[in-house]
Amino acid sequence: MSVFAGRRVAHLEGDFVVFLIGMRINRPWRPHKWLPVLTAMRPMIRELERDPDSGFLGASQGFLAGGPALVQYWRSFDDLDRYARDREGRHLPAWRAFNRRVRDSGDVGIWHETYRVRAGEYEAIYGNMPRVGLAAIGDHRPVGTTSVTAARRIGLRPDDTPPVEGY
Repeated sequence: MSVFAGRRVAHLEGDFVVFLIGMRINRPWRPHKWLPVLTAMRPMIRELERDPDSGFLGASQGFLAGGPALVQYWRSFDDLDRYARDREGRHLPAWRAFNRRVRDSGDVGIWHETYRVRAGEYEAIYGNMPRVGLAAIGDHRPVGTTSVTAARRIGLRPDDTPPVEGY
């Protein structure tokens, strides 16, 4: 990935949803319980990437809370919810299989968090980074094209001054 020197910000037009989802392997000696959970997400992401009308904007993967995780970006909560309940999609069968196979056994944990983000009420800044996260799916602009502090960029304090000189 190409690194963009200096500070840059991400911008996405309109409201959007950030969906964090992950898993934690609690009993590594029980791969027949956690391996299906681990391998279920990638085919779902491919399915969503092939459907531009799904409302799915993109995802980044990594490790969080003790295991693999994804940060997903969606155009709306309704789009996310529609996919979660879609009888023709990959998610609903995987969700049902998890409930049958793992349920409350404690072998593998899953978690998710959903955030509705209103236009202009977020800040995403990147220093000497490639396009990741929101910058990978939205506009990626030099910080000089925006206000100089996080509080100004999210409209909290229009007269805010930076405590440290930017670069």
